[in-house]
Amino acid sequence: MAFKSLKKLILAGLFLYMPLQSMAWGMLGHRVVGEIAERNLTCKAKKQVKKILGNESLAMASNWADFVKSEPSYKYLDNWHYINFKDGLTYDQFTASLMQDTATNVHTKLNMLVKELKNKDLPQDKKQMYLRLVIHFVGDIHQPMHTGRPEDLGGNRVKLFWFGESTNLHRLWDSDLIESQDLSYTEYSTALNHTTKAQRKEWMKQPISQWLYESYLISNKLYSELQPEQKLSYRYTYDHIDTLNTQLLKGGIHLAGLLNEIFD
Repeated sequence: MAFKSLKKLILAGLFLYMPLQSMAWGMLGHRVVGEIAERNLTCKAKKQVKKILGNESLAMASNWADFVKSEPSYKYLDNWHYINFKDGLTYDQFTASLMQDTATNVHTKLNMLVKELKNKDLPQDKKQMYLRLVIHFVGDIHQPMHTGRPEDLGGNRVKLFWFGESTNLHRLWDSDLIESQDLSYTEYSTALNHTTKAQRKEWMKQPISQWLYESYLISNKLYSELQPEQKLSYRYTYDHIDTLNTQLLKGGIHLAGLLNEIFD
């Protein structure tokens, strides 16, 4: 019990140290997305990824972008993890804002990274870094609160209680819900990785803008359901676990489709 308490304190300290909006899915969720993606790569894409990452799996590479937050030289990456939208945008308004988007955020930077990785002359060290970032940022996009509102830092300022412990809307979807399933990332991936060929084909063709819009719609719904300081427990899991699992699964399939496009 003492060890578990110490572990919780250490993790809490790490979360407090990291920039508020930069976390998504936590380590477990990102690894689930990476593992599902790896299981859906083409043979050619797998070979190219291995040339870049060596023996590092997509699951293990998926958290590199969060691990480097302790290094000041990577501080410039903080804003690359998320994008904020105002409440109540129509589809046309949403897509128009993306078309005009020149800010430093997950939308502009993910598109830039994909373009760079298609350059066959890109140096190996940049290929490795950019691939790790792509793996992570695709996961970020599928965490609905990474498309949340600017005024509350993507739900970080929406204070809640999760089984009696203080949390917030952003952290609830980063890690609280996922960790409550008490599964390893391989167990979780195996449980979720069930799609038809037609479903995979459809999802892999969807553009990044659609991933963002779907997350935005979910985030709007999540905001509308809650009151500040609300006490949440089993009922919230029952109501939302299917949405969470679908986002993890789609994140993995979308990532596989993106890497297949880059490296096939």
